[in-house]
Amino acid sequence: MIELLCDAFDIDARVRAAALRAREQTQALTYPAQARVKTRVMRAFFDEGVNESDLAGTTGYGYDDAARERYEALLARVLGAEQVLARLSIVSGTQAIVTALAACVAPGRRLIAVAGRPYDTLRNAICDAEHSLVSLGVVYEEIALRDDGAPDLEAIAGAVAQADTAAVFVQRSRGYAPRPSLDVEACAAIAACVKAAAPGVAVLVDNCYGELVEDREPTHAGADLIMGSLIKNLGGSLAPGGGYIAGRADMVERVSARLYAPGLRGGIGPTLGFGRALIQGLFIAPMIVEQTLRGLDFAAALFAQLGFDVDPQPGAIRTDIVQAIRLRDRERLLRFTLGLQAAMPLNARFRPEPGAVPGYVDPVLMSSGAFVGGATIELSCDAPLRAPFEVYLQGGIVAEHAMLGALLAAQAVMAE
Repeated sequence: MIELLCDAFDIDARVRAAALRAREQTQALTYPAQARVKTRVMRAFFDEGVNESDLAGTTGYGYDDAARERYEALLARVLGAEQVLARLSIVSGTQAIVTALAACVAPGRRLIAVAGRPYDTLRNAICDAEHSLVSLGVVYEEIALRDDGAPDLEAIAGAVAQADTAAVFVQRSRGYAPRPSLDVEACAAIAACVKAAAPGVAVLVDNCYGELVEDREPTHAGADLIMGSLIKNLGGSLAPGGGYIAGRADMVERVSARLYAPGLRGGIGPTLGFGRALIQGLFIAPMIVEQTLRGLDFAAALFAQLGFDVDPQPGAIRTDIVQAIRLRDRERLLRFTLGLQAAMPLNARFRPEPGAVPGYVDPVLMSSGAFVGGATIELSCDAPLRAPFEVYLQGGIVAEHAMLGALLAAQAVMAE
């Protein structure tokens, strides 16, 4: 396949040679966690017994929406959660996270971020923006990860012992920080540490980009709530929008009251005819995630062969669908995004330009041509224009398409 892509898209000799070496390095890779995830998802459908009649949606208030009820029940089985709130009205992972944090941390209580500084838009919503949680009276604290990227359990245990602490927040993905993403085992260690030191403190995990990558979720490993977007992994590239909160039933109920209104709970919220896409997207999601991992491993191997630092390394156990590539130079970053954009199924002739993005301090470059706007399970990249000029390649619902994107991006970067 690599030879076919190189021939069809006029890849030059240097990048072609690196691509052939990358293929040799990655073609035999296997993804055993995905086999177990696929089995869990199929078992969820088997146990739930979804009927065709369940796919019909509602409008208006969404009372008795069978598609919503079946979808949330399926997600609860897949995610190891007592209850799930998954709604089109939650438009982003950031909204899901902030809604959950606001519901679980009252003014005057303490929220501790235990994986260091959250990504820009989320930290803005917690600390800096008008109507942020801090402006409403939440006490906020951050604990950095250790130098090796692991959580500082000793510091966490000491911090959560403060009497006003209500919750700790764990961001699994790296965001725009040059650090590794956290695996479920690290989330389990944090949860065990918190519960041993302060049993009443809730553990909330930002699960964005990490769903279905490992063979269990943080809710299988002690987290009280996980939150994320439905246009990432769980949506299987078919979900048209939405976000989710999953975990302990009492805490999901609390979030429902915050999102809608006290007393309404989760009994409203129409699927607007998109129940079929949501449920089918979940069914194929493990396959899509595996395709993504295959494409990212090739991209990592290709850029490593060309002399760039990559994280994760090709063939390493992955914890999310994000590949960091350190380009070390502003112009290379610009060329990478331009090359990747040329591979997009939509808007391939657009030219990415750095621009201001709400919540981000630095200008941000993005490449995307998704069938669902902003769906980062589809091939895309983004990067802030700041040192060390890392680009974050993500998604790719067909491995060969992600490989093409990597080839065109590499050719653009190496055209110096």
